[in-house]
Amino acid sequence: MAACSYTCQVNYCCSQKPVIPKFKDLGASVSFNLKPFLTNLEHFSLLMDVPKVILKETIFKLLDNFVDLTFEFVDQPLSPSQSNFAPVEEIGEAVRVTIVQGKIPDDFPEGVYIRNGSNPLFGGLKSTKSIFGKSSHLWVEGEGMLHALYFTKEKGNKWNILYKNKYVETDTFNMEKNLKKPGFIPNIEGDSLAVLVASLLNVMRFGVLHKYISNTNVFEHSKKYYSIAENHMPQEINIQTLETLGNWTVNGAWSQPFTAHPKKIPDTGELVTMGINPLKPYLQLGVISTDGKQMVHKVDVKLNRCIICHEIGVTKRYNVILDFPLTIDLNRLIIGEQLIKYDKDGYARIGIMPHYGDANSIKWFEIEPCCVFHIINCFEDNDEQRIYQEDLLNLEG
Repeated sequence: MAACSYTCQVNYCCSQKPVIPKFKDLGASVSFNLKPFLTNLEHFSLLMDVPKVILKETIFKLLDNFVDLTFEFVDQPLSPSQSNFAPVEEIGEAVRVTIVQGKIPDDFPEGVYIRNGSNPLFGGLKSTKSIFGKSSHLWVEGEGMLHALYFTKEKGNKWNILYKNKYVETDTFNMEKNLKKPGFIPNIEGDSLAVLVASLLNVMRFGVLHKYISNTNVFEHSKKYYSIAENHMPQEINIQTLETLGNWTVNGAWSQPFTAHPKKIPDTGELVTMGINPLKPYLQLGVISTDGKQMVHKVDVKLNRCIICHEIGVTKRYNVILDFPLTIDLNRLIIGEQLIKYDKDGYARIGIMPHYGDANSIKWFEIEPCCVFHIINCFEDNDEQRIYQEDLLNLEG
C-alpha cells in the first residue's frame, strides 16, 4: 500500500505596534506571572479541603465562562483560491465510488491512496473579536482530516473503489470535541494584546499554546502509518479504518515537534527526523531504528537562532540541513510584531553531516540569502566522501 499527501503549513503573525512590555521568554514569563496565583489557589484548596481535581475543574469552568463572555468566534472568509480548504463532514462508513472520469490502468496497483489536509472542526476556521482586539488563524490551520481511496480488483479485473474520510483525533482535537464548541483561541495573527491574551488563556485552560493540527503529511515506517504536522509529534493511524491510535513518541525517546517530511536512509531503512523549537535547542536531529522501536541517534545541531526548516535531506551517508534566514522570535509575539521574519540581510547556508554525526561534524556551505521549504532530491555522485574528509581536515588544520 502506498501513502501520499499534499499540504504545507507556515505560520505568520501580523505586524502591529508594541502595546505592552517586551519579555525575554514567553514561556518563562507566563510561568513567573502565574506561579503566585496558582500557589495561592493550591493553598486555598488545602485550607478548604477541596480535592485538586475539583479545583482544576472549577478553574477551567471559570476560565471557559470568561472566554464565552469575552470572545466572539466567527468564521474566517475564504478566498476562491482557498476554497479547497473549506471543511467537509465525516461520512462515517466507507462508500463506493461509482463515477470515475477517465480509465484506471489495468496494471494500476491495488492499495490505498491517502490524502491529509486542513478541515476546520466547527463549520469553518475561526477568528475572534474581543475587548482585547482581533485574532485569527492562518487559513491552512484547520484540524487534520484523512481522505482515503481504497483500490481492489474484483473478478474480471473490475475495479472496486471505496472512499472514506476521518479526522485525526489528536489530544487537542479531543479537548475541543468534548467541549462541543470552539475552545482554543486563535493566536497566530492579529492585534498584539489579543494574541497575547489568547496565548495565556490557551496555556491556562489546555496546557498548550496551539492546537496539534496534524494536517500536513502521512508517512510510513516499519509498516505503520503516521499523520503529522510539524508543530507536534506524529499520530499513528490505522490505514484501513483511519482511526487514530495515539501519539508516536518512539517509546518515549521523542516528545517534541517532528518534521512533517522525515526521510528514510537508503539501504538501512532507518528514519531521519528533526524538530525545530522557538527556544534552545533550536533544532534537534534524530535517527529512528528500522523497526521504529528506538531512537538510535539524537543530537542538538546547536544553531544560534530558531529557523523555519520544513524538511531534511538524506543520502546514503549524509543528512542535509537547511539554515535559512526565515526565523521565529517569541519576543515578537509579546510586542505584536511579525512572529516569523525573513531577514534579507541575514546569512543562509546548507549543512552536510554524517547520519550519526554531531554539531562539530557538520560542514556548512554559505549561499546567498534565500528560503527553501521543500527539497526535490538529494543524492551522492562520485567522490563526496573524499571531498568531505578533506574539508574537515582543512578546518581542523
